[in-house]
Amino acid sequence: MTKKQTLPATASTTSIAPVDITSARFKANPFPFYAQLRAEAPVFPVILPTKQRAWLVTRYDDVLSVLKDKRFAKDRHNAMTPEQLKKAPWVPPMFKPLERNMLDLDSPDHTRLRALVHKAFTPRLIEQMREQVQTLANELLDKVEPKGSMDVIADFALPLPLTVIGRILGVPVQDNHKFHRWTKTLISGGTNRNLFVLIPSIMGFMAYLKKLIKERRTRPQDDLITALVQAKEGSDQLSEDEILAMVILLLIAGHETTVNLIGSGTLALLEHSDQLAKLQSEPTLIKPAIEELLRFVCPVETTTERYASEDITIEGITIPRGELVLAAIGSANRDANYFDDPDTLDITRENNKHLAFGQGVHYCLGAPLSRLEGQIAISTLIQRIPDLRLSIAPEQVRWRGSFVLRGLEALPVSF
Repeated sequence: MTKKQTLPATASTTSIAPVDITSARFKANPFPFYAQLRAEAPVFPVILPTKQRAWLVTRYDDVLSVLKDKRFAKDRHNAMTPEQLKKAPWVPPMFKPLERNMLDLDSPDHTRLRALVHKAFTPRLIEQMREQVQTLANELLDKVEPKGSMDVIADFALPLPLTVIGRILGVPVQDNHKFHRWTKTLISGGTNRNLFVLIPSIMGFMAYLKKLIKERRTRPQDDLITALVQAKEGSDQLSEDEILAMVILLLIAGHETTVNLIGSGTLALLEHSDQLAKLQSEPTLIKPAIEELLRFVCPVETTTERYASEDITIEGITIPRGELVLAAIGSANRDANYFDDPDTLDITRENNKHLAFGQGVHYCLGAPLSRLEGQIAISTLIQRIPDLRLSIAPEQVRWRGSFVLRGLEALPVSF
């Protein structure tokens, strides 16, 4: 497809009303706003609830560039001036270990951590989960089917990936409910103005995990925490803080995004009955259907934080050194330069180069697991409960206010 002409940098942004991109109201339908930005102001400053300015990058080419350009640092210490670092949000000392996760690091630290984790988080491990995921999906539906109604999020989309990542890591089943409470608290930290309210939950989470990691050192099991403890590259291995940060990252990334894919993906199918019927009659379409749902509903709406390590100009707009940049995956995935009829859900879409899992060196490590869970969960749900329907009007569906992610609070259905 031919590229559209780029508007001059002088294009007015005054006609674009300011929005809170973390609000539930915005999450319900951010796509018209993104379409306006792509057309009028492809690099646009927004103010977050924390009062921090962030630059939204919205066109596909530019989002891809941000994802691959090493000048956009993940670690703010590699981007900010000493003066900017002094003004940056304060991180309590007890949270410092969490900064040692590979999502927030640049090379060479990121390269080292990813190589070690990759040794533990293998395709073989993912494929071994297929039967367990299928069994779990059936067990969850067995519980709700006699009732004739359920909340897709609480009864299905949440417990499935949470239980799976818990099993992969080696977390005792009876502790799963704690993990959702803890991870929800951690994610809310992105928009919470008062960090101190999070401290008790996060401290409890970290203490529990440290104990679990210590147990795996003395009594190894066939699980991912043991694999992380034992992972080596020559004489190099993960430190205690790095294992702790990695486990927390995998717990959050390993279930929250998939909850959103299953929940929002189900809603999208219910709102597009022709696509739902097509998928029910042709179950082999589940793989392209999941790719299309990833593009269409955007479980991860923007990339996690990146910081300009120097003054960087995109589309004629200069982003000053040290400032926060958010590449809007939800916008790139609706860019008409790359997708025909981008606002249309088409489960047979071909050449679907969506950016739902990112791109470049930080491409999502858990993408194969998320795809596997999404395919099994949605396929099982719509085949076992063919007359699934919303219990409320579509406009009453509640979205979660959040930073980066896009997902539902609840999805009540009946059958």
